[in-house]
Amino acid sequence: MRYRAGTAFFVRTVWLVLATAGCARLSHAQQASPEDAVQWLGKIYQATQSLSYSGTFVYQQGEHSESSRIVRSAGPHGSVEKLEALDGAPREILRTDDAVKCYLPSQRIVKVDRRSHKRAFPALLPARIGVLEQHYRIRKGDIYRVAGYECQLIELEPKDNYRYGYRFWADVRTGMLLKAVTLNSEGKALEQFTFTQLAIGPVASSELRAPQTNANWRVEDADVTPVDVEAAGWSIAPGIPGFAKVVEVKRKLHQTGQVDQVVYSDGLAAISVFIEPETPGREMRPLGLSSMGAINIYTRRVADHLVTVVGEAPAGSVRKIADAVRFHAPK
Repeated sequence: MRYRAGTAFFVRTVWLVLATAGCARLSHAQQASPEDAVQWLGKIYQATQSLSYSGTFVYQQGEHSESSRIVRSAGPHGSVEKLEALDGAPREILRTDDAVKCYLPSQRIVKVDRRSHKRAFPALLPARIGVLEQHYRIRKGDIYRVAGYECQLIELEPKDNYRYGYRFWADVRTGMLLKAVTLNSEGKALEQFTFTQLAIGPVASSELRAPQTNANWRVEDADVTPVDVEAAGWSIAPGIPGFAKVVEVKRKLHQTGQVDQVVYSDGLAAISVFIEPETPGREMRPLGLSSMGAINIYTRRVADHLVTVVGEAPAGSVRKIADAVRFHAPK
């Protein structure tokens, strides 16, 4: 899932930002219909799209944790969002409706990308909530307190082994998402985001200003354009129920190369397939499987290319898609 933050903003794999903390139970869950739980997901989606707010959240993965400050202003003319990393190397991300800029002061670099299918905490849910019912059992849980807010717990249990489970805690008054946890098949938390402080309401425009730069800063544009990988000879047959293709683009890689990216999603989880030609002399990404929290990465060689699949899904799902990538020279 997703606010994935880090110094690598849109590396060859995928870029991400994350968050955590604790909460205390207030009351026991009441009997509720699945329809009621699905309606709650709709309420969460609407809140994260329409509300303005500022706050601090923590991402936790194992023993690693990272704090970030977020400010968002929503209005009739669109939204503006600013994310500032509070730990590690300084970095700020500024998002508008159609563009993302990542400022790295220590390197004097601004990385520019376009809005894609990728969602980020707290705006994790899709507009079409109903599609989630096909592959997740959705139910209401207890009422908890998170960052001073009474929150309703909503649980999503996968109906198969191709995806993770999730728990969402939302403010009972506004529906704002305050905590999100990703769970493996054993119910163990792989990663989690939690607001430790949140103020819902209008924010000052001064809080959304871009960092100051000058002529010494370098701008790196991902230069994203549409692409048809099938026309170039590539075929991908995911073979995983519910994961449909949502984005197919070519983006700039480093200063000279390019990489094709195809994104599949079940409405909540996303899996990206990256296809890039092998470049002599450049350090090669390790082949095989690696992981980071809920993210699994699988790389293999296909027809003098590196195929890297990056997914917010179990390792078996990521490898299954990687093994399904084929190349046939176009006639």
